[in-house]
Amino acid sequence: MKIKFLIFIISISSSFLFINAQERTKDTIDDQVVNVVKPYKPTISDAFKIKDTPKLTDSNAVKKKEVKYNIFSIPVASTFTPAKGKAAKVDKAKYVKLYDNYASLGVGTYTTILGEVYLNHELSSGENVGGYFSHHSSAGGIDSLLLDDNFSKTDLNVHYSQKLRDFSWKVDGGFELQSYNWYGLPEDFYTNEQIGMIDPGHSFNSFYVGGKLKFDDALIKDGSVRFRRFGDNQDSGENRFVAKASFDVPIQDETINTEFSIDYIGGSFDRNYNTEDELRYGNVTFGLAPSYQMTEDDLTIDLGIKLVFLNDTEFSNNKFFIYPNIEASYRLVDEILIAYGGIKGDLIQNSYYDFANENPFVSPTLLIAPTDQQFSGFVGLKGKLSNNVSYNIKGNYYSEKGKALYKGNDIVEAPEEEYQYGNSFGIVYDDVTTFSVSGELNIDVNRNFTLGIKGEYFNYNVDRQAEAWNLPDVTGSVFLDYQISEQWFAGASLYFVGERKDQSSISGTLINSAPISVTLDSYFDANAHVGYKINDQLSVFGKVNNIANQDYNRWTNFLVQGIQFLAGATYQFDF
Repeated sequence: MKIKFLIFIISISSSFLFINAQERTKDTIDDQVVNVVKPYKPTISDAFKIKDTPKLTDSNAVKKKEVKYNIFSIPVASTFTPAKGKAAKVDKAKYVKLYDNYASLGVGTYTTILGEVYLNHELSSGENVGGYFSHHSSAGGIDSLLLDDNFSKTDLNVHYSQKLRDFSWKVDGGFELQSYNWYGLPEDFYTNEQIGMIDPGHSFNSFYVGGKLKFDDALIKDGSVRFRRFGDNQDSGENRFVAKASFDVPIQDETINTEFSIDYIGGSFDRNYNTEDELRYGNVTFGLAPSYQMTEDDLTIDLGIKLVFLNDTEFSNNKFFIYPNIEASYRLVDEILIAYGGIKGDLIQNSYYDFANENPFVSPTLLIAPTDQQFSGFVGLKGKLSNNVSYNIKGNYYSEKGKALYKGNDIVEAPEEEYQYGNSFGIVYDDVTTFSVSGELNIDVNRNFTLGIKGEYFNYNVDRQAEAWNLPDVTGSVFLDYQISEQWFAGASLYFVGERKDQSSISGTLINSAPISVTLDSYFDANAHVGYKINDQLSVFGKVNNIANQDYNRWTNFLVQGIQFLAGATYQFDF
């Protein structure tokens, strides 16, 4: 007991001593802040998923009924024995040999002769030489004509081409010979004696040479040059030289497509229509047409301009033209509906050669000048109605200064030339604006049957002339090709041309009548052909032109031949 009491006393004393020591220490030691630095080591504690499945109590729940069924196996006797499978046979298409050359010859009514020969020979890999010859002539014989109406046209072309590693080139040359008659005399105007003194025959001749060059990967993409000499048997002559080159101009990361051209023309006519003064003409144009194409999703835009400098070498006049060159297209519904439009312009170089090929009854007394097509605006829709049917609807608006129009020449009171009897055409120029709407439909029923339909309506507004001479208000055409069988083939075409206006008058010292407007009736011309392939090389054909036997006037007082039949053969070969 004493011992326990002693221990208690000692403990109490120690406690007082410890407290007293602390108080003394507090009075003598200053406060300090002790920072303990230790690297931060984050840890992720374990996650515990609450395992609890909710219970739904639906009073409307329907319990599944237990279905019990039994299967009774009944043996069935069968005598069927499956046959071994065999691979289906695929009929190989018959090998069709393609020939590089052909010759065709046909003869028909009006003593018509039609011949063609095309030749192409491979000298070595990438090196070819060839040529083309065609002839179409007729002895004429149109009823009720008082003058000869025979005609003849012959073309010959030879070419040589070579394909190298980085570029290819081609040169060609040839000539053309044409002969026609100014047979379109006004009715009941001349006596038989006067008519007997007329020699309406005239001819054209042409020689040309040119070449093309195309690079596969170079700054200059391609280029071409062509020179043509054109003349007639009336001492007329025309020279024309055209050179073109297209190249890409890189600007930063974009490319500007550019085309440069030079077009020179010069010629002369022995006399004017009413006087014996010589007519001369000549000019040279320099054109530069840069363009840039932007493509984004279904939209494609070509932005460009065309700069043309004209130098009239006969009158020493210079002019500078700027034309728009913009076109855009947008796919509204993939290939089904595509909208497109644009506005373009150009300086059109007219020539005696082009006039004579479009209207071979022009007189050798023409005034040749370029046409300033200020702009040609167009909008349209095109696409496919199905895999076999495509369409194109288009509206156009043209503004042309100095547009060339064919107009009937005056009847000269005392004619000195064979073309002064009101039986030829001249050229007049006028400022013409044209609005037109066209539609086109192409139907590919299958690989062997195709059909094409096209029509266009025109509305003209002229400045100085009374009418847009010899321009139709409506045109249309239908084309049909049908491969009847492996041997038989056929085709047809139909052309429709609406009404046109022309003018006729008499000029002279004693008689000078006021101009009389002439309306040329609309016409259609139906044609058909059929052929039979005897073998891979030889086939025969037959053609019928102007099936309706219409006696229409293509030009004033110039009747066309009636119904025409022609038969011939075509032979393909190699050598």
